[in-house]
Amino acid sequence: MTRIDGHLLDPRRLPDPRQLSDARQAEAKQRFAAYAALFDTTTFGHIERLGLGPGWRCWEVGAGGTSVISWLAKRVGPTGRVLATDIDTSWQIRTARSPLEVRTHDVAADPPPAEAFDLVHARLVLGEVADQERALKSMLRALRPGGRLLIEEADPALQPLACPDDHGAAQELANRLRQAVRALLAERGADLTYGRRLPRLLREAGLRQVEADAYFPLASPACAALETATLQQLRPALITAGLATTDDLDHHLSNITAAPLDLATPPLISAWGRKP
Repeated sequence: MTRIDGHLLDPRRLPDPRQLSDARQAEAKQRFAAYAALFDTTTFGHIERLGLGPGWRCWEVGAGGTSVISWLAKRVGPTGRVLATDIDTSWQIRTARSPLEVRTHDVAADPPPAEAFDLVHARLVLGEVADQERALKSMLRALRPGGRLLIEEADPALQPLACPDDHGAAQELANRLRQAVRALLAERGADLTYGRRLPRLLREAGLRQVEADAYFPLASPACAALETATLQQLRPALITAGLATTDDLDHHLSNITAAPLDLATPPLISAWGRKP
């Protein structure tokens, strides 16, 4: 057992060290808000096209912030059900009211929920879990026949630049630091190419009507907010690993505020399919 903030925790429930979004860090709130601003419109559009409506039973895996689960709860209504799970549920517990249930759960280690779902969704989760294959199988087992699976994952290796328009010193620094972040993630075991493999993985898992697309935010204020929160959160690790200097990080964070940097996020790959 391990103590964190005075509480005795089961080590099986501790955050995976490869995950960026430790909800105990202040920057996590900024990251969740940026994810919502950048990706909620895309996520909601996909789920709507999958047919979501009143009475649906939904499992949101690795719920992170509250924007997706709150939206799902409104859409399924009082006759539906939304189960939100994560290894740290401190962000979701305040929103837990019917039809929403919040449960501590590790999709890569724990058995899937016993109930069957019309929709299972995970965004920016599987690329960082310890056992992707087990996590995917768990999500598939939880689908009812005819149920829909939607997985959305970034692919940092597909578009590795922070500033695709690399035309000056500020942009070059941004791209060097983005490379440093990718190197740190790779050291931690994060899968930087998982997103592009999703369509094949869903087909091989037996899903039907598999489709996918990619969304690539560029020059959005939320891109800048996400960049700032990520570097602030990873700053100690980047410096300790010798991947970045204090001066470079301070300079880049200052550039984000003062210079018109057209920052980008890695493409978000969304893939979906139907269980036979």
